[in-house]
Amino acid sequence: MFLGDASRLLQILQHSFPELGLTRQDCIETNWINSTVYLAGFSNNTPPEVFLQRTNLLRTYFKGKSDYAKEPIPEKALEGLWEKLFEVESPAVVFTPYGGMMSQISESQTPFPHRKGTKFMIRYHTGWQDAKENVAKHIDWTRKVYRYMTPYVSKNPREAYVNYRDLDLGMNNNSNTSFVEASVFGTKYFKDNFYRLVHVKTKVDPDNFFRHEQSIPPLPLHMR
Repeated sequence: MFLGDASRLLQILQHSFPELGLTRQDCIETNWINSTVYLAGFSNNTPPEVFLQRTNLLRTYFKGKSDYAKEPIPEKALEGLWEKLFEVESPAVVFTPYGGMMSQISESQTPFPHRKGTKFMIRYHTGWQDAKENVAKHIDWTRKVYRYMTPYVSKNPREAYVNYRDLDLGMNNNSNTSFVEASVFGTKYFKDNFYRLVHVKTKVDPDNFFRHEQSIPPLPLHMR
C-alpha cells in the first residue's frame, strides 16, 4: 500500500529491492483515511463512514510492544531476530521509517517527541484467535524479542509509541494515578514532554476524573 505518489515510490522499491519483484498491480495507491479502512480489514474503496457502524472485522487477541531505533541495526542482530520469527505461529516485526518532515518538528512542539535522530519505530507483535490457546506462549515471545533488541534501540529512556499501549512498561496503581508511577511509562511515551502534560492535566482535570491504567496524572497536592 502506498500513500501518495505510488509510481515514484514503486520505482524506488524496484531499484533498491529488485528481488521483491514488485509490479504496479501489486500496489494500492490511497490517501491516509482510506488506508485506515483497508488496514481495518475492509475491502479497498470502502468509505470511511463504515467506522461509524463500530464493526470490528479483526476479532483477534494480540500482545504488542514497541521500540525506537536511533542507529541502523547490525546485520547479525537482524539475523538473530529473523530466527525468532519461527518460534510462534503468527509473529510480526514491523519497521516504520521516520525522518523527513517528522525530523523538522522539534520534540517540544507537540506532545509526540520522537523526532530528529529517530531512524525508525519497531513493533513486535504476535496474535491468536482462540481464547483458550496458550496465551503465555505469545506474551513470553513478545517480551523475549523485546529483551533481545535492548542493545540496538533507544536508551535513557527506552522510548515507546503511546498508541501501542504496553502495560509491561508500568501502570497506575488501581487506576488511581500516581505521579511517580506514571513517570516510569510517561517518559518512555512522551520523554520530557510528559512533565508539561502533567501540568496541563493539573489545570484541566485536577481531580483526575478521566483516567486509565497509563493516563497522565495531575500533580500531587503538595506540588501544586
